[in-house]
Amino acid sequence: MVALDNLVVSTALRTLAVDLEASTQQLQWFVNAYVLSFACLLMTGAALGDRFGRRRVFVIGIVVFTLASAGCGLADSSAQLIGCRAVQGFGAAAVMPLSLTLLSQAVPERLRGLALGLWSGISGLAVAMGPVVGGAVVDGLDWRWIFWINVPVGVVAVPLILLTLRESSLPGVRLGLIGMILAAAGLCAVVWGIVHGDTDGWTSAKVLGAFLGARCCSPPSSPGRRGFPNRCCRSRSTGYGPSP
Repeated sequence: MVALDNLVVSTALRTLAVDLEASTQQLQWFVNAYVLSFACLLMTGAALGDRFGRRRVFVIGIVVFTLASAGCGLADSSAQLIGCRAVQGFGAAAVMPLSLTLLSQAVPERLRGLALGLWSGISGLAVAMGPVVGGAVVDGLDWRWIFWINVPVGVVAVPLILLTLRESSLPGVRLGLIGMILAAAGLCAVVWGIVHGDTDGWTSAKVLGAFLGARCCSPPSSPGRRGFPNRCCRSRSTGYGPSP
């Protein structure tokens, strides 16, 4: 349901424009609010899972996503829908990376490749099917059911996860708060610049300023190297090191 919600709203934009009297910019943010918060907090969600328990953070992410979906279904204005879509992205940012980690732990090693392949295939199919599902729901029911359909899935998923999956974490991991904030801000600036590139112009001051701000938020490169230094990517103190 997390992957499906990336584009599920796209085919309902005309209906939303009429029912919520939304402007063109608000219609863009019905989609972009979710994508922006989701993309910017992916690494943060994974880091919080490593620190406080992957199953715990995964369940919290599902609860947040489910409650936000209910909020989207109850929204009476464009501002409410945009805000709830952003909160949906917060929950999705914890669900998506931790689902892969928990799947790897739950499946025997000999079946891990098959399980990860199925996970990737289903996730990609869900993204591709988002507009199709959204259009079918809008035509057959109402645009609010695009979001309400997530609620029973979340209600059923939480107890199943608590019963079947074991808790795991990385003992001794420290979260670098400054690093997490800078990483989220940098990713937010990049995604914001990409989203506004077509409408505002790729050479506009706002878009170039967003990319420049993203570069300022990134760690400095080691002398003689390009990009992020390897020691920064491996450091557990940043909260973004690879999980075993």
